[in-house]
Amino acid sequence: MRLAQPAITILHLSDTHGKHKELTDLPEADILVHSGDFTLAGGDMEALDFIEWLCDLPYKHKIFIAGNHDDCMIDASLEGLPDNVHYLSDNSVSIEGITLYGAPMFVGMTNGNLEEVEHYAQIPNEINVLISHRPPLGILDSIDNNIHYGSASLLDKVTAIRPKLHLFGHTHDAYGLMEWKDITFSNASVTDWKYNIRYVPRVLKI
Repeated sequence: MRLAQPAITILHLSDTHGKHKELTDLPEADILVHSGDFTLAGGDMEALDFIEWLCDLPYKHKIFIAGNHDDCMIDASLEGLPDNVHYLSDNSVSIEGITLYGAPMFVGMTNGNLEEVEHYAQIPNEINVLISHRPPLGILDSIDNNIHYGSASLLDKVTAIRPKLHLFGHTHDAYGLMEWKDITFSNASVTDWKYNIRYVPRVLKI
């Protein structure tokens, strides 16, 4: 008789915008994932403060990607990170049998332009968790149900590859969880549109 593999827990947060130290009493999880916009102005010192905070957190594995505010991470080469801390920028990491892929969002990737389309086209098919900063079009990407900030090309890609989880942020106050086509979508932007901490990081299972 083959025993079922225990679920892996993921703590998902996004869009802390320099307010990461205000997050206290974070829940336990196997993997912490931050899906971008950890800075506000995109400066090196902001990024360093976040990375040092992240490295000190007591999680077995920690993963982060860049968002459109994190300009200092464009072409960044991070050295000296602990073995359990992973900065993903169009690449993946396998942890306890789960493959997680990170697709950052930088200021040049405007919705629908060639750079963005090619960026999302390179996401591989065989992944379990997709981490992006921008949401897919029409999924937890609108605050007033009128203007959508998600990407059509990302929606096409995620529905084609069908990861178990798609983790993102970017659209403040569109915080939420959604199930569609056997994919769990999580927008875990913890700040509101005024950059104040308003929402709580979310624990997911895979």
